[in-house]
Amino acid sequence: MKNILLATVGVLALGVTAASAADIPRRQAPPPAAVYTPPPLYNWSGIYVGINGGGGWGTSDYSAPFASGSFDTSGGLVGGTLGYNWQMGQVVVGLEGDLDWSNMRGSSVCGGITTCETRNDWLGTVRGRLGYAMDRFMPYVTGGLAVGNVKTSVAGFGDSSETRTGWTLGGGIEAAIAGPWTAKVEYLYVDLGNTGSVFGSDASYKTNIIRAGLNYRF
Repeated sequence: MKNILLATVGVLALGVTAASAADIPRRQAPPPAAVYTPPPLYNWSGIYVGINGGGGWGTSDYSAPFASGSFDTSGGLVGGTLGYNWQMGQVVVGLEGDLDWSNMRGSSVCGGITTCETRNDWLGTVRGRLGYAMDRFMPYVTGGLAVGNVKTSVAGFGDSSETRTGWTLGGGIEAAIAGPWTAKVEYLYVDLGNTGSVFGSDASYKTNIIRAGLNYRF
């Protein structure tokens, strides 16, 4: 009888212990850490329009029996831009055109007897662009056709105005700044070749341009 009583007490004690253990809340596993998803890389493809402005400096050389010499030209320019980009991986290929009003000019005594002057009133370019996209930044090289008017004058002998076609080469960097807006800074070397001046003189026009631009991508 004593053994039965002890066994009953033991069973009851085990039951109480098990019930108490069941009442203890189980430790919850921590939730899994959120997986970080980086934002998508910026895509440069598409059409864009913009404005640009800056300044330049260059040289004009006159060659004639009575009017020869070389002098500096300088001034500012401002205008509009239209372009299109195709992005393939990190390589960006584009076509860009612009047309600027210009007040680039310079003058000097030439031939020791008179004054020669060269002026550029407008300048346009049509260029290919090759860039390397680093997300929201894109350095690029560019080059192509340059067209502009070159006015030359020799004091006391008259003046001449021609639309000249030449070439341009340069590079820059463009950055996405907010939404569809991008900003750029670029350098261009422009050579409009030689233009006929008055009385058979020959005048060249070459210039270096540094300008900034603001574009809107569609």
